Amino acid sequence: MFQQGAGAVQLSKLFSTVASYVAHATGRPATFVVCVGIILLWAVSGPLFGFSDSWQLVINTGTTIITFLMVFLIQNTQNRDGTAIQAKLDELIRSSPAGNAFIGIEHLTEEEVETTRATCEERARLAEVAEGRANRKAVRAADLPTS
Repeated sequence: MFQQGAGAVQLSKLFSTVASYVAHATGRPATFVVCVGIILLWAVSGPLFGFSDSWQLVINTGTTIITFLMVFLIQNTQNRDGTAIQAKLDELIRSSPAGNAFIGIEHLTEEEVETTRATCEERARLAEVAEGRANRKAVRAADLPTS
């Protein structure tokens, strides 16, 4: 891994702050309403500009630029959220009886993760069967006459 200088860390924090703010702001209903309003205003202005190529270019260029930038901001936010959730899950796993076997499995290949998932499902099914047997035994024991 590489060392980040103080300037790079500050830039990274600034980008993260801006990305979080923009992602949060763009997810609000009011932002959607504003965007719909802009599209309606653009559509209504069509006859005024004779539905010209320039009129169409304005909306195409604007939406392309916004979409391009939003991809990076949203991806940054999702990466940080995913990493934070993974760290929380790792800590829960580390402190639980499950042990550390599952910590870091997000770095495995898709096939390895699928094998791990299938193993977990099989263990859960076997535990469910065992629990059912134990419950049936408990019910039978409870039904036995006491002397």
